Amino acid sequence: MSRNGLILAAFAIAATVLVVGTAKLTAPRIAAQQQQELLSVLNQLLPAAMHDNDLVASCTLVSHPELGGAQQRVYRATLKGQALNDEPTNIPQALALEVTAPNGYSGAIKLLVAFNVNGTVAGVRVLEHKETPGLGDKIELRKDDWILSFNGLRVNGSDDKRWAVKRDGGQFDAFTGATITPRAVVHAVKQANLLYQQHGSSWFKAPANCSLGASS
Repeated sequence: MSRNGLILAAFAIAATVLVVGTAKLTAPRIAAQQQQELLSVLNQLLPAAMHDNDLVASCTLVSHPELGGAQQRVYRATLKGQALNDEPTNIPQALALEVTAPNGYSGAIKLLVAFNVNGTVAGVRVLEHKETPGLGDKIELRKDDWILSFNGLRVNGSDDKRWAVKRDGGQFDAFTGATITPRAVVHAVKQANLLYQQHGSSWFKAPANCSLGASS
């Protein structure tokens, strides 16, 4: 009995070492892949014609409970120009804000929401989710164009009833058999837009203090 116990313990230790070792070896590769995916999404929402700065280098961290995380990243897009005193300056064009919708059907939905300087939505993309395949995963652009329905819109105050799914009296379509997922995304984008209208100017002026490797 004791011999069998020692053998099982040895196998358990070996398996644990193997799992930990594999995780350490693959972590840099996974991080690099996630970084590339984020850069791809950033370039979709904030295309090169919109900025001449390094989006990652200009990243700043913000903290608002409405964004669904302790800290969320903001990527600022600017163009070089001149102020009224002819001094060189960076003119704000748009920004992309990380947002977490905590109340998806299967858990949190991580989004990247971009806004133009006039407060309209420049675009929304899903970074991560666990929604049901064939139903809630239609929030992904590769599965459905529903996520494009935010483009060009702006929230007109916290009581703007348009910002809800049609089942709740709003203007956004829901998915057949999956109302919870679009409801969560609509609410998250609405909250982000309201915050941008309140704090966007200060976000553009905030110091760059994050990197792609920083935790949200």
